Amino acid sequence: MRVGHGYDVHKLQTGDHVFLGGVKISFDKSLIAHSDGDVLLHSICDAILGAAGLGDIGRHFSDTDPQYAGISSRLLLAQVGELVGSKGFSISNIDATVICEAPKISPFCAEMIENIANDLKIDGTKINIKGTTTERLGFLGRGEGIAAVAVCLLDE
Repeated sequence: MRVGHGYDVHKLQTGDHVFLGGVKISFDKSLIAHSDGDVLLHSICDAILGAAGLGDIGRHFSDTDPQYAGISSRLLLAQVGELVGSKGFSISNIDATVICEAPKISPFCAEMIENIANDLKIDGTKINIKGTTTERLGFLGRGEGIAAVAVCLLDE
């Protein structure tokens, strides 16, 4: 068994939606990023890659590479899943938390889990997604950004 941890954060700007867990959520702000800015999927990618000892998302999908400009993070997640599978690993479970004051995450968790399960080709019961706030403390509490943390357990 191998464990990995992932973290991602992106700044918010005026906009009309955010992508979280591959779900397009209507919102009065958007995340600033090279890709679609899906902090949840980015943190999960980092957790999976870390557990496999394969570096981080930036090593595999550089934010300076034009081929990844605006790319769906679901495509990146699927590639990460294929990579760790090709190395002989299988995903035992993923636990992730989105940290923000808004938008509220709970109405979208089931769809997020379904997207992640489909992209990684694993059973949705192996995935847990939740949201929390910082009680209005710090840059996340002021609504300046959204962050996510994830933990992944791999079987060899």
